[in-house]
Amino acid sequence: MMQGREYISKHWSLWLLGSLFTLFVILSSLWLSLMLWVHQPIGKIGSLMLIGLWLTFALVVLGIYFTWHLISRQVDSVLYLLAFLFCLLGYFSLEARQDREWNPEVSQLLHYEQQGDQLTLHNIRNFDWQADGRYIERWESRSFDLNQITGVNIITSYWMGPKIAHTLVSFDFANQKPLTFSIEIRKEKNEEFSAIGGFFRKYELSLVASDEKDIVYTRSNVRGEQVYFFPVKMPQAQAKALFKEYLRQADELVQKPKWYNTLTSNCTTLVFDMVQAVSQQQLPSDYRLLASGYLPNYLYDLKVLEQSWDMRTWYQRAHINPRVEHTANLSSQDYSRLIRQGLPKPDMR
Repeated sequence: MMQGREYISKHWSLWLLGSLFTLFVILSSLWLSLMLWVHQPIGKIGSLMLIGLWLTFALVVLGIYFTWHLISRQVDSVLYLLAFLFCLLGYFSLEARQDREWNPEVSQLLHYEQQGDQLTLHNIRNFDWQADGRYIERWESRSFDLNQITGVNIITSYWMGPKIAHTLVSFDFANQKPLTFSIEIRKEKNEEFSAIGGFFRKYELSLVASDEKDIVYTRSNVRGEQVYFFPVKMPQAQAKALFKEYLRQADELVQKPKWYNTLTSNCTTLVFDMVQAVSQQQLPSDYRLLASGYLPNYLYDLKVLEQSWDMRTWYQRAHINPRVEHTANLSSQDYSRLIRQGLPKPDMR
């Protein structure tokens, strides 16, 4: 009786181990194939051939479609593990760089000088955009007094349906034009964005500080994205700390470039991390931090949006596109005033 139980237990253990190994081979082959396709280390054709060879090797290891083995199934399995480990080491040895031929929109790194709460920021982007996507490149220096912060705003820009949005944070000042921060990929010239590529160390991370007439206008009026503007409740001390947290991130990127990651280091998760760093309470994790199109609903549940409106009203009032349809000739100040039209001004106490 005991021998029968031992046999069943051993058989079950071997089946479970084999199933887990099969799942590992499938998932690791999928990951490696996507990584090779994104990076194409030996060109498009060569990388496709390499992917084909790897998938064939995986099928041989699993005994699918192929009844023969390179040496034996056990040895082939060990070779697969070693080969995959070698590929992983190569992948994680990829280092982010500063010296690529960057797209002009992200060519400059934000840096600053500080004396207490008095700041001078350099390389603030203030491009003059045309409707056809052309622009006059312009980078500026501006001085700010953090004691003059009068508001913080979350801006969501929808470019691929209601679930995914790009998140920007804008700071209002009593004595200076608003300043907007945006976490973005640092694209090279003629490089296109790929959400899949963002999972595989394809793009460096960029922190852009910009005039609203540049970075908000280009999304609503040039790219045709749907943009929403949400003033949030935040004490001034926390707003100052958040502004400084952005500058700390800028310092880190100047000292050591980082990779953008579609899942873990993107325009929403990094903002959440910075807000959490300066918050006096633990913010709840939520799926809406990944499905960033629903971020305003998350903010509403945290009661940092005006509660006298429901979310349907908020989305109607916060939608700036109808207000900025014909604003090409507006000044920066008038544009910023227009996108705030009809929206509440939260108390910062």
